[in-house]
Amino acid sequence: MRRSFLTVLVLVCTFGVLHAQDDWMKTSREEASGKIKKDASDTTNKVWKKGGMFNLNVNQGSLTNWAAGGDKFSFSVASSLSAFAFYKKGKHSWDNVLNLAYGYVNTTSLGGRKSDDLLSITSKYGYDIGKNFYLSGLVDLRSQFTDGYLYTDTSKTLSSRFFAPAYLVLSPGIDYKPTDQFSIFFSPVTGRYVFVMDDYLASQGSFGVDTGKHIKSEFGAYLTINTVQSLAKGIVYKGRLDLYSNYRNNPQNVDLYMTNSLNLAVNKHISAVISLDMIYDDDVKSFVNPKTGVLGPRLQVKEVIGVGFSAKF
Repeated sequence: MRRSFLTVLVLVCTFGVLHAQDDWMKTSREEASGKIKKDASDTTNKVWKKGGMFNLNVNQGSLTNWAAGGDKFSFSVASSLSAFAFYKKGKHSWDNVLNLAYGYVNTTSLGGRKSDDLLSITSKYGYDIGKNFYLSGLVDLRSQFTDGYLYTDTSKTLSSRFFAPAYLVLSPGIDYKPTDQFSIFFSPVTGRYVFVMDDYLASQGSFGVDTGKHIKSEFGAYLTINTVQSLAKGIVYKGRLDLYSNYRNNPQNVDLYMTNSLNLAVNKHISAVISLDMIYDDDVKSFVNPKTGVLGPRLQVKEVIGVGFSAKF
């Protein structure tokens, strides 16, 4: 977990540096905000701001009598949808964000496997108390759509399903939001619920639930940082960092959930996307330690690079 803390420290510093660039990047900020809201001219004096982004990347390849070798056929598709609805009136604000993603890969040698799977909903209410601080309440739900497997050379093992797991966070706290593109939310009193609604996975005690149980409740401290920044014309970085410490069980082992995406616009409908996601959950003991052979938690890393169709609405 020490490596995870170092990784988190570096990335938190990165968030701070990106935010510090706000003054000299004012002229390009509107381009960044276009990723999460409509142009200012379209939303001025409006109580609600709504919009989103859809991305679709498709790759296909085939080999016939190819001396260098390789799979005879390969196909992959990756899709993502981000949508938002922001409310602001007087001292009251209400931010709602939906993130969906799904990817699939099929090759002659390995068959079909999913490469991405995300269902994430966040809703946050805030009451302005001055100097960019808000008294807030946050609800966050994260799960997936389809079955997931851990693969070996000869077999596969069911590791997850829809709502197995699902993570629900209920959190009152303080939100610091100096701009629409940067916020820090902290709560020392957060309830987190882990759902494992599949009987088989629950019987294995997966994701930290007691054997045979479907729900586990936790109580701890929660921090989330969100940012959207324009690094250059047509290049937008979007990041999220969640840290959670469970007071009841090894509070020093902080759970990590982090998403990073870099969008490079080629034109209105063609873009390249680079994403790097990391998860550390102390209760996910599904990975074999190569030194001891014992199952335990590990830092989970997912990286995706794609070029394809994009549409903003």
